[in-house]
Amino acid sequence: MVNTSPLNRIPAEFSAVTSVLREARDTNNVSISEIPAPAKLAPYSYALGAEVTADENFIAASGESIEELATGRIVVLFDPDAPEEWEGSFRIVSYIRAELEHELGNETMLGHVAWSWLEDALEANDCELLAAGGTTTRVLSESFGTLATRPATIDLELRASWTPIITEPEMIGDHLEAWIDLLCTVAGLPPLPEGVSALPGRRR
Repeated sequence: MVNTSPLNRIPAEFSAVTSVLREARDTNNVSISEIPAPAKLAPYSYALGAEVTADENFIAASGESIEELATGRIVVLFDPDAPEEWEGSFRIVSYIRAELEHELGNETMLGHVAWSWLEDALEANDCELLAAGGTTTRVLSESFGTLATRPATIDLELRASWTPIITEPEMIGDHLEAWIDLLCTVAGLPPLPEGVSALPGRRR
């Protein structure tokens, strides 16, 4: 969804980029859909949501019947004034969440590893970028009272943003492909980008 005033024309540069993003299609176990974009982060924005689901082979290998492996959203922002902190007129904002096995969720280096997955995915897709930043968070959920029988869960949340260097609109597609690769990596679902290892013992 593009956010703009009816009185303003959408800049051609942003329109060309969103046209590329609208061509994104479901691939393998990843379902992609257009979602409402935040209206306050930039004058113009466009967002996609995605989820990774398990196929029969993955379920058979894991021994579990969980279908949803990971979810995420990616937002492309555009500000013609090129904010200083962006170092450009475009900015990509990403959020990914997936449930982990407790052993992996308690791994002290998990945050560093998750961030390296992002860097590897961007590099593998030949993405040029500036000013990358983000956070990794482990979320422990415990239930009590009438819900006490529910097992505790640990989720990984990866938030990241970066400024894509795109001299042609089609180059935004490389960043989208990198993000999809990252989503699959967090989900522990092969095939994975070259040089990236799957999560051992992933529940989701």
